[in-house]
Amino acid sequence: MPGFKQTTEWLYAFGSLFFPHLCAACGSNNLSRDEAICYHCMAHFPITGFANQPGNPIEKLFWGRIPVTAACSQFYFTRSSSIQHALHALKYKGNKDAGLVLGRLLGYSLEQSSRFCNIDVIVPLPLYPKKEKSRGYNQAAIIANGIRDVLKIPVITDAVARIRYTDSQTNKNRIDRWQNVGDVFSLQKPELLKGKNILLTDDVITTGASLEACGETICKAKMGKLYIATLAFADQ
Repeated sequence: MPGFKQTTEWLYAFGSLFFPHLCAACGSNNLSRDEAICYHCMAHFPITGFANQPGNPIEKLFWGRIPVTAACSQFYFTRSSSIQHALHALKYKGNKDAGLVLGRLLGYSLEQSSRFCNIDVIVPLPLYPKKEKSRGYNQAAIIANGIRDVLKIPVITDAVARIRYTDSQTNKNRIDRWQNVGDVFSLQKPELLKGKNILLTDDVITTGASLEACGETICKAKMGKLYIATLAFADQ
């Protein structure tokens, strides 16, 4: 008689014939049932190294705009790449596990950097409520949960809200992006952020207009230091 573990593995293998468990980045089935992204893809994601680099391109986006202590992106974003496929799986295909894995990878980099110390709370960039309801989740919150798994600090999702729907930022220049997100965010519970060192996070950053607008709103809470970290950087 086969043991329970052997039976479970057989049932998983049989079910995979009809519902294959594929890597969110490359689509291969060369991974275990507990994985969302294969080790080959994770090993070859294009890492920026920005977490340890003062004055990196992400920080320069906010110079003279909002007081950011340190900012970074974990990966370079390029179209039709494995990192784009993984982010697409998270954002549009409901693959939350992929978002958690990516968030943990970002969390490890932040943990190992001396530039992201003493963070008290993580704030994911809010989605417009109707959009979040339609999608079923906020991808930035999933990433934040992955970071939380590593840094062991709380995620706060109700201190700041997105109060106005905005068009997609894709194909907009910096000025258009800023005009698109003006007066979009509202401070709902400033007491949750007052005196705290805050990590604001999102999936992809291009011009930084949305993060800048949200960061400006967060600063009204008389918080401590503001840090920004995203999974990927799409250089225009």
